[in-house]
Amino acid sequence: MPISPSPHTSVQGPGPEGRRPRVTIARGATPWFVPTLATAAVTTALTRRSGKWALAAVPACALSAGMLWFFRDPEREIGAGRVISPADGVVQSIDEWPDGRTRVAIFMSPLNVHVNRAPLPGTVTSVEHVAGGFVPAFNKDSDRNERVVWHFDTELGDIEMVQIAGAVARRIVPYVDAGTKVEQGERVGLIRFGSRVDTYLPAGVEVGVTVGQKTTAGVTRLDRD
Repeated sequence: MPISPSPHTSVQGPGPEGRRPRVTIARGATPWFVPTLATAAVTTALTRRSGKWALAAVPACALSAGMLWFFRDPEREIGAGRVISPADGVVQSIDEWPDGRTRVAIFMSPLNVHVNRAPLPGTVTSVEHVAGGFVPAFNKDSDRNERVVWHFDTELGDIEMVQIAGAVARRIVPYVDAGTKVEQGERVGLIRFGSRVDTYLPAGVEVGVTVGQKTTAGVTRLDRD
């Protein structure tokens, strides 16, 4: 699939002392954000002709503000640790796998940041799209949902990460291709509106988080010494 060169779009806003801090919008949000923003702009302009247009302008502006919040992409100071969280959200489950690996599943709500990050530095060895359903991500059957399976060649060996679409999220947008070298915490993809991200810790790596714990992509450590 084609990969565009820029990981996110920047929008400028007023800042203190005359500076204009950057507000970033996640790449892949354009098909949702731009039409909503255009509708808000047009209906707001039409209110000058007739106040009746406010009935459309008000919800359109509110929806635009919601989209701006949903698709925010904040800068992060990358945390310390061998394996860091690829997603904002809550640890939904921690499961031992027959091959000795441990799966850490992180549930992303629609209010979380939807940009996912590399859990370790390394090389992307594969990015595989797997077709499936769209049941809610907290459902046990969500393992069969639409998903993108990532493999990273790292100092810990092969690391698998899976982006899983949910009932609302219907599109996963990878930012990089197989063969790309990534830094720990680098943006690698987006799940529109949320759902779930699974990280498989290699055998011998102890889990450093607990079920119900909140995580921050690029910051929270998933393993422990």
